[in-house]
Amino acid sequence: MSGTLNAGSIEQAARRLAPVVRRTALEENQRLSELLGSRILLKREDSQLCRSYKVRGAFNLVSSLTDEEQRRGVVCASAGNHGQGVAFACRRLGIRGRVFVPSNTPRQKRERITAFGGDMVELVVVGSTYDEASAAAHWDSERTGAVYVHPFDDVRTMAGQGTVAREITQQCDTAVDTVVVPVGGGGLISGVAVWLRAHAPRTRIVGAEPAGAASMRAALAHGGPVALSELDSFVDGAAVGKVGERAFPLVKELVDEVVAVDEGAVCTEMLDLYQSDGIIAEPAGALASAAARQVVSDTGPGTVVCVVSGGNNDVSRYADVVERSLVHVGLRHYFLVTFPQQPGALRHFLDEVLDKGEDIVAFEYVKKNNRETGPALVGIELERPQDLDSLLRRMGDSPLSIERIAPGSPWFSFLL
Repeated sequence: MSGTLNAGSIEQAARRLAPVVRRTALEENQRLSELLGSRILLKREDSQLCRSYKVRGAFNLVSSLTDEEQRRGVVCASAGNHGQGVAFACRRLGIRGRVFVPSNTPRQKRERITAFGGDMVELVVVGSTYDEASAAAHWDSERTGAVYVHPFDDVRTMAGQGTVAREITQQCDTAVDTVVVPVGGGGLISGVAVWLRAHAPRTRIVGAEPAGAASMRAALAHGGPVALSELDSFVDGAAVGKVGERAFPLVKELVDEVVAVDEGAVCTEMLDLYQSDGIIAEPAGALASAAARQVVSDTGPGTVVCVVSGGNNDVSRYADVVERSLVHVGLRHYFLVTFPQQPGALRHFLDEVLDKGEDIVAFEYVKKNNRETGPALVGIELERPQDLDSLLRRMGDSPLSIERIAPGSPWFSFLL
């Protein structure tokens, strides 16, 4: 972890990585540009080796180890993408490694770690969060002497990740007004900020982190890294409970703003990227472009670069992605409906409460609490978000007892 993160160390990392990593495209996104009235460019790290920028930091660190350190081997903790980068580096350089991942790591990422690492890397699944996997990996490092390859809070990692910004400044044909960077532990945005402040000091730097894992915003409010009491791990590539000790002061000094993005908005952007642009982004990969609406609203039109940080998304997760998106845009709603246990109760609900274009997408009796009534969980999908008001009025006029389950309520956590 020795050394200083500066433009020189990022330049040195770029030379080390040049024969290995891809120079990913910086391309204008017509959908977002037209929607927001700005020039929106996407830095396509989803097309990087291992489908993520993480290989930049991992390979830069592992390849800079001494011969003695390489003989000891390496160990890391990862939500998936960093582990793939470490596995790639281990196999490429002939170094033994162990990768610790939490149990919520998508199967697709786990399988790719083993594929990249081959017989040089052991995959260890432990804990339910990144922070638990990190604790296990640190203990393993202390026990065995293997070098811990930090995914974000090591100068060598941050320097490698900062090469993303170096490419942006070289590729863009005009001055960049704003760069939006996804934030997990803070390594990528630290490297990006250091490079931009040296080579494009007028560029506004905005971090985007998931609302359910807003650890950098918590750190900024607290005055230093602080562990979150609760963590939504859906945006697994950025769900870090406590940001890096080395990353935090750089973000505090160099980054203009860090915004929180609702997980539903991330899901909606994932679907738009896929259906409109043909881009497969994982949740963390869609963070920056999901935040673009808020950023442009705050700063006005200009040239905005959003880093699409990764494309390792398990297809089995898309049902959850669609569900969260529909809830976010106001097309899907859930209710607890208490039906009298008598003929015609359900028919009344269908004929008198629901209207044309309002479809039941979920129906499940919760329990029968007595002989007369039985509550049911009912999910309803609308054609337009504005149709909710008329549906609620009809529910209020109905003799049935109907309770809306609002997003964010404790009940709602059981649905997603």
